[in-house]
Amino acid sequence: MIAAIEKASTIAISGHTNPDGDCVGSCLALCTYIRDLYPEKTVDVILEPISDKFRFLKYAPEIIHEDAAEAANLSEMTYDLYFAMDSSEPDRLGFARKYFDKAAYKICIDHHITNQGFGDLRFIRPDLSSACEVLYHLLDYDKISYDCAQALYLGLIHDTGVFKHSNTSRQTMEIAGALIDKGVRPDRIIDDTFYRKTYIQNQILGRALMESILMMDGMVIFSVISKKDMTFYGVDGSDLDGIIDQLRVTEGVECALLLYEKEDHVYKVSMRSNGRIDVSAIAQYFGGGGHVRAAGCTMEGEFRDIINSITALIEDQINQNE
Repeated sequence: MIAAIEKASTIAISGHTNPDGDCVGSCLALCTYIRDLYPEKTVDVILEPISDKFRFLKYAPEIIHEDAAEAANLSEMTYDLYFAMDSSEPDRLGFARKYFDKAAYKICIDHHITNQGFGDLRFIRPDLSSACEVLYHLLDYDKISYDCAQALYLGLIHDTGVFKHSNTSRQTMEIAGALIDKGVRPDRIIDDTFYRKTYIQNQILGRALMESILMMDGMVIFSVISKKDMTFYGVDGSDLDGIIDQLRVTEGVECALLLYEKEDHVYKVSMRSNGRIDVSAIAQYFGGGGHVRAAGCTMEGEFRDIINSITALIEDQINQNE
């Protein structure tokens, strides 16, 4: 990977649509690392808009969004090197895919079990907690700066649920400790990016919980947030962080589902499992991806039909395991 970076003059980095902490962290950690070591190179991070809580990271204000990319005529540019971060397939790059496809050399860095492999060089580690953990192993620790360490730590805490999910290993914790040695303040990053909510975010969380419904003898819980609700509260997808995990810890629940309406009858579906259900298989069936215990997809139709289609597959898995 380092050899490819050294050969390139123009480098771009993109992650998946609706970028979460691991996506943002891995993109900006790599950007920071390259800019620290090779200041003469052009390095662009191309992403959908990120949550304000991630803007403390170095170079976050310089992220190129879709409108800026079009205004800069990036479609006319062919990058020497392009990194796809935390994305299980090229389509997950969203509007940035067209820039990725044109690049002379492509590298995929990911940890999703549903990733079948794409790009010229691949670093895909489903056994690791996050894209940031995969990236950490590709970097020279002695050359990781404080700013790079902050971005890596962000990815670790968000994809492990602050080290409580089953993807947290001893190695994950040791990496976190090594990043703390670089000066990272866990209390600040964890509180400011994971737990702290705005008043409106608390309101939409409360509504989602109040209107949640149990199914299948209490084994499945779901909640639906309509486009109308999103407009009323003035929120977007990034304001819904934490809702699915709160649904998941409901007593007796094996699988939690959260649907929010992106467009008329087009829903982003998030799924979480407590162990018995492989939600990555369900997400992949509907064109999405993810992990055994955390996955998602986008589906069209009436939300009742979407719920029925998903729960049918959940029931099949339960019957096969009995």
